Amino acid sequence: MKKEWDTIELLRHARHDWLNKIQLIKGNLSLNKMDRVKEIIDEIVVETRQESILSNLNIPQFATLLLTYNWESHSIHLEYEIVGEPNLSSGHLVKDDVLTNWTNTFLEELDQVIKAFHENHLSVTIERQETGIGFFFDFRGIITNIEHIERFLQQQSIVAKTVHELSEHELSIEVFMPYQ
Repeated sequence: MKKEWDTIELLRHARHDWLNKIQLIKGNLSLNKMDRVKEIIDEIVVETRQESILSNLNIPQFATLLLTYNWESHSIHLEYEIVGEPNLSSGHLVKDDVLTNWTNTFLEELDQVIKAFHENHLSVTIERQETGIGFFFDFRGIITNIEHIERFLQQQSIVAKTVHELSEHELSIEVFMPYQ
């Protein structure tokens, strides 16, 4: 599942995303929907700030996974949010490779047990805390094999996690990565 993106592919996807946003603005301008144009621009500003903060969290592999996930074919739409203003100059680091490998495996396992072609949505909230970083994975959609996900989540792992909710339509997990 891990794809190595070359520079041309990255630029192509980024350009495609920006052209979609510009076309959305142009379409709403032509319909004289100025309030919607302002909303779209505000959404772009928020998204760009989130990308910037994510890119500066000193977890480049994890950031790459989140930034490029929706560019590939998946049954899950992923979005993320960084809560609060993290102190980027603190020098605190977490194990990027461990976090990325666990998240990648989690996404693969989840992708196997959800109803394809349904509105499956995963929100990842990232919150820098005093002793580490908290990652909150909140899935909404249809899970067709809860037992498979339960087995995956019960496996021993060096990632500290707490399952808050697991049902046919919801999965909520908190992962905590302490600073090194």
